[in-house]
Amino acid sequence: MMKMLPLTLAAVLLLAACQKPAADEAADTTAAPAATDATANYNAAQKAYAAANDKMHAGMGNINEDADVAFMQGMIPHHMGAVEMAKVALEHGKDPEVRALAQKVIAAQEAEMKEMQAWLDKKGIVAADKPMTAAEHAAMGH
Repeated sequence: MMKMLPLTLAAVLLLAACQKPAADEAADTTAAPAATDATANYNAAQKAYAAANDKMHAGMGNINEDADVAFMQGMIPHHMGAVEMAKVALEHGKDPEVRALAQKVIAAQEAEMKEMQAWLDKKGIVAADKPMTAAEHAAMGH
């Protein structure tokens, strides 16, 4: 046990040394707008891909406690993101192989989204990215 104490202390000191000081973390928050400014130089395709990515990740952010529901709710916006990216490839891409694959992605992902939505509908669960109707809000007591 005594032999482990120096190793444990060394590990703790190493981890502490790797931590950012609070001043550095504050500096990082002021640097965040610079990352947004980087997208200002994006071409139309890059901007469209970035928008699809942001929308996809926002839709995947609400994770249900039930693993099955979480999978279905998370995969729908994930697939929507893939469809949107494929549409960007069709709009801006020129390679025939990429365009053909993009069309296949759209067809496959849309079919899977319908299957996932049908599963959620059968369970009476609203998709994470699907806005609730007024009737659904009322049924939940909102």
